[in-house]
Amino acid sequence: MLKEVLVVEGKMDVAAINKAVEADCIVTGGFGLNTRTINDIRCAYKKRGIIIMTDPDAAGERIRRWLTRRFPAAKHAFIPQKEATAHNDIGVEQASAESIRKALAKIHAPKYNFNKEFSAADLLRNRLSGGMNASNRRAIVGAELGIGYANAKIFLQRLNTYGVTRAEFEQSVHDLPEEKEMGEEQK
Repeated sequence: MLKEVLVVEGKMDVAAINKAVEADCIVTGGFGLNTRTINDIRCAYKKRGIIIMTDPDAAGERIRRWLTRRFPAAKHAFIPQKEATAHNDIGVEQASAESIRKALAKIHAPKYNFNKEFSAADLLRNRLSGGMNASNRRAIVGAELGIGYANAKIFLQRLNTYGVTRAEFEQSVHDLPEEKEMGEEQK
């Protein structure tokens, strides 16, 4: 049983999580969180801690940002979009039990790092922004590091906020497939 309470978007997400791990969950019901749900999340946050595990899509990211502003010490689990896509749908409910366990094994808690380890130059130098396949490269590195997919600005913020070390970053970039292989993966 997880100590923290998982915050997810829908009831089907809970069903998928229950196949993977034993955990208590709170369902947001999408972006229209009602007062009772917010109070339930606040109570769980104070007593046990919460892990935000929203869908790896635009709506899920908006919910994650909204929750993070209100619960800044919340932990985060990210399922790569590729592992959460099935039947023309993206979401936690589409992920396998193994993918859910993998995401929970790479939980990140925000750390306030005033000496930023990574800069935009790191992203450019490693072809994670500003070029062809940068988006795909960020998706692969984000999955490897457990920080999820994001645009370059948010990706940089996550690198600096979630305690990713220089060694972890460099290893994940080193392990990237060749550009030719990445192009074939897209097809």
